Amino acid sequence: MSLIQSTLLTAFLLLLAGGSLLLKPAAVEARAKAFPRSIVAAIIVFGGASAWFLLVHVANLGPADFGEYRKILFAGFAAVALLSFFYVPDFLAVRGVAALTLLFAAEVLQSAYGMPEASRLFLVGFIYLAILLALYLAAVPYRLRDFFDWLFARTKRARIVGSVLAAYGVLLGLTSGVL
Repeated sequence: MSLIQSTLLTAFLLLLAGGSLLLKPAAVEARAKAFPRSIVAAIIVFGGASAWFLLVHVANLGPADFGEYRKILFAGFAAVALLSFFYVPDFLAVRGVAALTLLFAAEVLQSAYGMPEASRLFLVGFIYLAILLALYLAAVPYRLRDFFDWLFARTKRARIVGSVLAAYGVLLGLTSGVL
């Protein structure tokens, strides 16, 4: 993925999230509050993160990264991912989003590596913030539920957060040179 592609994809995701909160906070509220403990969301998000990790990273391990044991590692990590649905199902969707965020961040940071500072500054800054948030929510996933309770307690809060996300998405779009 190139720097422009990763910048535009991040901008699109921010515009989508921010626009949803800005335009229809009541419609987003029910889905957002149901998300952390949703089994369907956990299957989609955690399953997607597991598949991405297994198929892109573990299946392509090189000799320096225990590549000769890749089949054993693949089976072990696949078993852990599958057993997570049975033994730690609480807030698995939140952990799945955290894992997807970290995997996406690795791709974005790789695309920004070695590029001029001016072209990657706003993207990389946001990605590092997303990494911190993902690590925090992976450790204490119930905090996302608490955040949603706080966010939707007043419609104005949701619209402010939506405005900030959408504005940052526009900023990223402008820095990519496409907008």
